[in-house]
Amino acid sequence: MTDLSVRELPLFLLPDIVLFPQEVLPLHIFESRYRIMLESVLETDRRFGVVRWDPNKKLMADVGCCAEIMQHSTAEDGRSNIVTLGQQRFRVLEVIREAPFRTAMVSWIEDEEVESHDELQKLSQEVQTALKDVVALTGKLTGSTLTLPEDLPDLPRELSFWIGAHLGGPVAEEQQFLLELCDTNHRLRREFEMLDQTRRQLAARTVLKDTFANADQSNG
Repeated sequence: MTDLSVRELPLFLLPDIVLFPQEVLPLHIFESRYRIMLESVLETDRRFGVVRWDPNKKLMADVGCCAEIMQHSTAEDGRSNIVTLGQQRFRVLEVIREAPFRTAMVSWIEDEEVESHDELQKLSQEVQTALKDVVALTGKLTGSTLTLPEDLPDLPRELSFWIGAHLGGPVAEEQQFLLELCDTNHRLRREFEMLDQTRRQLAARTVLKDTFANADQSNG
């Protein structure tokens, strides 16, 4: 009997890039090995695995995300531009081929079943509130109008993936950690801690900015 949770998957290694489910990832294909991989993938199910490559440790992550090609165009010189969409996550079991492109046997992974949906929903609301506060405070500090997308996921698991994908700064290690977690509750709690810390820092900076602004007005 075939194990449907295990399959062979071509791998695309990206330095410090972590793909999450339902996230769009555009790619420019120019290396010969990935040109060959693209041809092969387009002839089958248009899917391949995106895995983070750590350029400092020279290591490939154990967990990646399957990408499905939604659009592609190839120029006369053989280079291609593709748009992919993150699908399910996987764990690399064994690299079975290095040439002409890296291929591995992988197993699909999912988040564990939730014991308390009410508790998870409450945590999800707290995370959304913290996220909105961070966006509002950032807009106030920078003097710009920032808004969250209208289609921001409201399901806890999907929300946790969205936030993981949109962390700012050089945070590939943290993103990889969040991708590998198989507990929606744990992922959201971790994200709430980061957002709450950012919210506190931004609030403090906002108070300072307002204080200096009021002082300038008084002096003026």
